[in-house]
Amino acid sequence: MSSLELFALSIILYYVIYILLWILLDCNVRLWWKIHFGVSISTLRGQVVWITGASSGIGRGLAINLARHGVRLALSARRVELLEKVKEECLSEAKGLLAAKDVLVVPMDMLKLETHQKCLNDVLNHFGKLDILVNNAGRSQRANWEDIQVEVDRELFELDVFSVLHLSRLAVRYFNEQAGGRGHLACTSSVAGLTVVPFSASYCGAKHAVNAYFGCLAVEHPSLDVTLFNPGPVATDFLQEAFTAQPNEKVGKSTKDQKRLTAERTGFLFATALANKVEMCWCGLFPVNMLAYISQYSLLRTIVRYAMSGKTLNKIREGKL
Repeated sequence: MSSLELFALSIILYYVIYILLWILLDCNVRLWWKIHFGVSISTLRGQVVWITGASSGIGRGLAINLARHGVRLALSARRVELLEKVKEECLSEAKGLLAAKDVLVVPMDMLKLETHQKCLNDVLNHFGKLDILVNNAGRSQRANWEDIQVEVDRELFELDVFSVLHLSRLAVRYFNEQAGGRGHLACTSSVAGLTVVPFSASYCGAKHAVNAYFGCLAVEHPSLDVTLFNPGPVATDFLQEAFTAQPNEKVGKSTKDQKRLTAERTGFLFATALANKVEMCWCGLFPVNMLAYISQYSLLRTIVRYAMSGKTLNKIREGKL
């Protein structure tokens, strides 16, 4: 076999292995590599991480995974009683690495922009610094495209985009003024921010916007670390609170018995991405991870679009396929 043939064979083998990893893994290959060959979550020990939307789901899973490695936490959400429970869980999982003062509960409604500065000040006054802001608060959606009232578009963008931007800009100003331009901002985006999925038009638009906004931030401020974490379907209660097509209406459905990544596993993947300062990553059970890869390549995306119906794509995102 000639050297040219060997080279061609190695290229083919490389891509075959890479595609197999798309199928077998529950996250993108770069994040999987960081899990096994990158730095440990424990490198964040002693740092201060502020998590919004920390009372349940991915926020709770992330907080617990960070607490196990001695990361000091500020936990925010509207439901204070649930935050207190998450704090107790974090202290229990920390196994002596954290004291009660190392986990701060900061009640917060993301839509009340006028309170953002006070909440940031509360974190800074308590810990003396902020190392990482994790924008996790948000809501999903289920609705037919043509039925969505524009009020819903506005409400969803206010929560999932504009409130996130407002808080993050305060944090960036703090990093610029007090931390020498160093700092780390992270967002829980979605696979829906990498591709498009049916029956969630407002949500897809919002998550694409988040990825674009923070992608611009990363380019404008190379001294800042930016992490865009894009999970696929996760076993949380987010469908209970999800928007529909009508204002003041919620989906109110459970994700029980659906094919979804656990919040615990998702929290671990997110924590690993933070420790390794991964700018863009995603996760999800097959075939979500594979579709996220395909969405990055226009030719493959076109093939999938014509090969899979909207019903099939919807079954995948609902954990039914």
